[in-house]
Amino acid sequence: MTVDGAALPGYDLAYQGKVRDLHVPEGATLETADVVLMVASDRVSAFDHALEPPIPGKGATLTAMTTWWLRTLGDEAQLAGDHGPGGDALARIPDAVAGRALLVRRLDMLPVECVVRGRITGSGLLEYRETGAISGVALPEGLQDGDALPEPIFTPAWKAPKGQHDENIPFDRVVELVGSEAAETLRSRSLEVFARGAAIAASKGLVLADTKLEFGRDATGAIVLADEVLTSDSSRYWDAEALEAGRVESFDKQIVRDWLLSEAEAGRWDRSGTPPVLPAAIVERTAARYAELLARLLG
Repeated sequence: MTVDGAALPGYDLAYQGKVRDLHVPEGATLETADVVLMVASDRVSAFDHALEPPIPGKGATLTAMTTWWLRTLGDEAQLAGDHGPGGDALARIPDAVAGRALLVRRLDMLPVECVVRGRITGSGLLEYRETGAISGVALPEGLQDGDALPEPIFTPAWKAPKGQHDENIPFDRVVELVGSEAAETLRSRSLEVFARGAAIAASKGLVLADTKLEFGRDATGAIVLADEVLTSDSSRYWDAEALEAGRVESFDKQIVRDWLLSEAEAGRWDRSGTPPVLPAAIVERTAARYAELLARLLG
C-alpha cells in the first residue's frame, strides 16, 4: 500500500477520510484488525470540502498535538502500545509516515460528533441567530460573535456517512442513536475534556472557543476518547490577549475558512462545487499558525 507516494510495508489502506487515513495490517480489515495505523495527512478541509494544496507539516503537528493532549489529560486508552521514545508502537510505524501516525486500538465508533462550545461563533452563531438556540440548547438573547457563553454547552451533531453533511441534533436524538446511558456519558465526558482543555489553554494565554470530540467503544464496551483530541483542526483557539483588546487571532484553520468565504462573497465560488485552490500566502500563514499553537501548548 502507498500513501502520498510512499510505500507502507505491512499495511493495507482500509479507509481514507478528508484528512486521516486508516491502515490495517496486511490481510486484515477494520472489523478484524487488532490495531489500526491512523495517519494524519497534510490535507486540509473546510465546509465539508477537501482543499488543495495541502498544508506543509500539518499532519505531524496534529499528531503531536493529539498525543500531547492525551497524555496531559491522562486519557490514552485509544493508543496501542508505548508511543514514547523507543516504544513498541513507534517501531511498528513505517518510516514514510513517522511523526504523523499513531498506532491505535480498534474501536466501535459512536455516530455522534461531540461538540462543546464555550464561545459563540461559526455555524453555532448562524443557528443561534435563526432559532435562539444551538442543537436545542436555548441561549440568552443578544449574543454577538465571539461572546463567552454563560457556561460551556454540549451541541452534538450526527456523524453523517462520507460525502454527506453532518447535522446538528438535539440531545434527545443522541439518546435515540446510542441509548440514554451512553448519551449521558458522551455529554459529561465531552464537557469534562473541554473544561480541562480550556483551563490548560488559558494558562498558555489561549482561549479554547470550541472543540469537536469523538468516542468509541473498546472490546470491553467501555467508551473511549478517540481520533484527534483538541487539535487546531477540531478546535478553535484564540489568542487571549488579542481577544481582550477586541481582536480575534486564531490558531486554527479559520484563516482558510475566512478566505473561502471571501471567495464565495465575491461570486468566485458557490460553496457547492469544486473549491478554489488556496493561495500560497494562505497556506503559509495557516502552517505558521498551526506550528505556533503547538509551540505555545508544549512550551
